[in-house]
Parts: sequence; structure tokens; C-alpha cells
Amino acid sequence: MPANAAKKKRPRTYDPARTRAAVLTQFGHLRTVVAGLSEEQLAAPGGLGDWSVRELAAHVYLGVESVVRALADPAPEGDLRGPATGAGRPGRAEVGLLDWPFATAGLAGRIAEDTRGASAGTPVTELYERAARIAEVLPGADDERVVRTRVGTMRFADFLVTRLVELVVHSDDLARATGVAVPFDRQALAACTRLLADALAAKAPGASTEVRIPPFAVVQCVEGPRHTRGTPPNVVETDPLTWIRLATGRTQWADEIENGQVRASGERADLVGVLPIMG
Repeated sequence: MPANAAKKKRPRTYDPARTRAAVLTQFGHLRTVVAGLSEEQLAAPGGLGDWSVRELAAHVYLGVESVVRALADPAPEGDLRGPATGAGRPGRAEVGLLDWPFATAGLAGRIAEDTRGASAGTPVTELYERAARIAEVLPGADDERVVRTRVGTMRFADFLVTRLVELVVHSDDLARATGVAVPFDRQALAACTRLLADALAAKAPGASTEVRIPPFAVVQCVEGPRHTRGTPPNVVETDPLTWIRLATGRTQWADEIENGQVRASGERADLVGVLPIMG
């Protein structure tokens, strides 16, 4: 996927205040669940490669802690709110919100290494206590500031939406690995659903197929005859969690079709060739 996906499809906007509240709420839900896990549960398979539940929980910590670290670091040279760079041009974020799902490819090895390091020797409850500092730094954060991330510099408000996506995806991972329900903040679930749906439309541009994920998102995608009125000839419909699992490779298209979680009609309604969106 080209890195200029955001140029091809303008990303929707996300209310910064709602995003901040949703990040804190979803992290709070995860923190409560993790605190109640036994050592046996933490040692069980986490459902992502060879990770244990403990490593999955540590990975969540790293995602939240990255917000704290990003705000603590000096702003990159050429910050959007800073002076012009030495070349005489104002700096710009390297990665836009719709670029992010595709920019994460190739980072699995580095992420696994960092996760193993975080999970070794420190109780996960202590890690989550550290990450709770996010509640102290978010209120004063500048949404337009550019911060450093694994995939390049990003506008802080966009980066925070990506953290929300990670929190939702891994809340579901943790629930499926442990059998312990993790509540979903409505705004968090909505943002995750919408961003991954918009990323689908960026990856497979077109207007022949309508993908419906009620109550949060409807997008058109896939090249072909454009639908203009009446019932679209190609329709895909599913629920938010099934969509998130499909978009992140947690489950397979054929399986969800078979078990009735995805309803698809029309010759261009097969999305198997464009899934997953991100791993």
C-alpha cells in the first residue's frame, strides 16, 4: 500500500476531547481486567503468535506509555507549531492518519522484542501503574504538535487515535485469550471501526461495493460500476467486532461468512483479496 493513502482519501476528523476521554476509559477497563488476572491466566497463550497473556498485556502497556514518552520528548525539528526548518520550510508530519494502518507493516520483529523486554521481570500491574501517568499528561497536550512514533512523525491528535485503535483491538484479544469480558467504550469502538473502514476504502478505492458496519460506519470501495440510487448491487454488512477482527487478521473472511457474522451479496462483495488491512 503506498504511503500517500491519505492523499487519495481525505480522513474523517475525530473530536480530540472525545478521543482523550475514550483512551483513558478504555485503558481503565483494561487495567481493571489485567489486575484481576491470576498468574496462571497471565502465563496462558495470548492468541497472537507465541505471546503469552502477560506479553499481550505488556504490549498494551507499551502502546499507552508511548503517549507519555512522545509528549515528554522535545518536539521534532520543524514541528508544525515550530519555526521553519534549516531549509526554510515549516516541518510536516510524515505519516497521516490513513497512512498509519499500512505503515505498521514490517515492525513485527521490533515490536516483539520490545514486548519481551517490557514483560520480563516487572509485574504487569506495576507496568500499568506507570502507564496511568497518561491521565496526567493528556489534559495539557497540544493536539497540533508533531510527535515521534515508530512509523515516523505524526500529529499528536492523529497519534492518539491510533492508540485508541490499539486499545480496542487488544481489549478484544485479551478477552478472547482469557475468557474475561473487557468492556468497550462506545467512542473507542466507533473510532476503531471507522478508521479501519476508511483504510479499506483507501486500500481498495472505488464505489461499486458498500460496506456497512452499523451503527458506526458505511464506506464505498472496490473498483467497478458506481452505484447512484436504490439498493447497492454489492453489499457487505457485519458488526463492529467482527469487522475489527477481519481488518486486523484475527479471523478469516470465509469463516465469518460461514458462521453468519458477515453477510455479503453481489459479485464484487468478496473482500478476501483486500483483507486484512493491518496485522
